Amino acid sequence: MWKKSFLMLLFSLSVQKAALDCERMRKTNEFPSPNLNSQTDAVMRGQNVSLSCFNQNKSLRITYFLFRGEKCLSTQNGPMTFNLTISEARDLGPYKCKAQVSDCSKYSREFNFTFVDPVTAPVLNISVVQTKTDRYVMLRCISFNGSLPINYTFFEKNMAISPVISKNVREPAEFNLTKNNTGEGKEYRCEAKNRLPDHAKYSQLITIPSTGKAMKDNAPRVYGNTPVEDGIYTNICKNQAGTEYSQEIHYATPMFQEVAPRDQETCNDCKTGYVYSELIF
Repeated sequence: MWKKSFLMLLFSLSVQKAALDCERMRKTNEFPSPNLNSQTDAVMRGQNVSLSCFNQNKSLRITYFLFRGEKCLSTQNGPMTFNLTISEARDLGPYKCKAQVSDCSKYSREFNFTFVDPVTAPVLNISVVQTKTDRYVMLRCISFNGSLPINYTFFEKNMAISPVISKNVREPAEFNLTKNNTGEGKEYRCEAKNRLPDHAKYSQLITIPSTGKAMKDNAPRVYGNTPVEDGIYTNICKNQAGTEYSQEIHYATPMFQEVAPRDQETCNDCKTGYVYSELIF
C-alpha cells in the first residue's frame, strides 16, 4: 500500500514540476509561440505549396502538430515542413500548428491561402502629340484577365520609366512623358502582375519612330483560337493654330480572335475558305 502511495506522490510531484516549468517558460518567453508560414498565401487552383512550422528556441525538444480547422494533419518531432496541393476551397485553411514540450503547449496564428487568377498579357496603346520641339506621349496599359489588384509598370526598352501603378478596378493604367523631338525612335512596353509571384506578363513592344509618319509593324501571323497581334497601326490627326504646328498620333495594338465563318450567299465567282475574325482593342 505504501508503495502505491509513494508512486502517486512521485507522479503528483512530476505534474507540479511540469506545471511550474511551463509557467516559468511562459513568463521568461523561453517557449514562444511557433511560427507558421509559407512563401506565399496567393495560389492558383492545383498549385503545390509548403507550410513550415518552427519555434525560435532551438534547444528545446519540441513536438509539432499541424491542423487544418480541427483536424490534425501531421505530427513531427522537430521543425515541420508540410507539402500541400491547394485544389478546392477547403484546402485554403485555416491552418495552425501547435508546439508542445512535456505538458506545455503553444499555438501559432492561423494561416489561410487565397485563390488568385493569373494575369494575361496586357495590351499597350500609345497616343502622341508632336509639336516642332517636343513629343508628348500618353501610355495606356490594361490586362483584361487576372485577379485584382493588378500592378502596372511602363518600360522604355528594358528600363522602367514609371512607378508601380496599382489598379483595383478593370481600367487602364496611364503614364505621361515628354520627349525631345530630335531624339531617336523609342521602344515601349508594359508589365502587368498581381499577387501571384513569378507570373508577370508583358505587352508586345511598340516602336515610336523618330519621324511622325504612320507605321505598320509586320508581326508574325498565327491562326488559331487565341488572340494574336496583327500589326501596329497609327492614326494621324493634324491641327494648326496660327503658326504653331502640332501632330497627334495614335499607336494601337489590335488583337484578332478567330470566330466561326458566317453563312455566305451562293454565287459563281465566290471563293470559299474565308476565315472571319473579331477585332479586339
